[in-house]
Amino acid sequence: MKMKYAVHMVLLLILVLFSACQTPAGRTAGRVVDDSTITTKVKAKLFDADSLSGFAISVDTFEGEVTLTGAVETSEQRELAGELARSVYGVKGVNNLLKLKD
Repeated sequence: MKMKYAVHMVLLLILVLFSACQTPAGRTAGRVVDDSTITTKVKAKLFDADSLSGFAISVDTFEGEVTLTGAVETSEQRELAGELARSVYGVKGVNNLLKLKD
């Protein structure tokens, strides 16, 4: 009986320690996964858009804020990329830093 109690206490301690884990930036593992999911979904939408699929557009997400960098040919493509990023669930804002190619 004592052994069973000790095992439960150790498991509880491990659970408590892991639930409190944070990155150096103070983010939980769940928040990092959420940002990674948002990044993946935005990249997929950009890739699926025929007018954007040939461009190298970088997508970074931090706490739900998406930043787009790279270059496109037209302002319409720039606007479309921003709209697609905003349409992804969980996106709190978009920093559209896409430049127009000369």
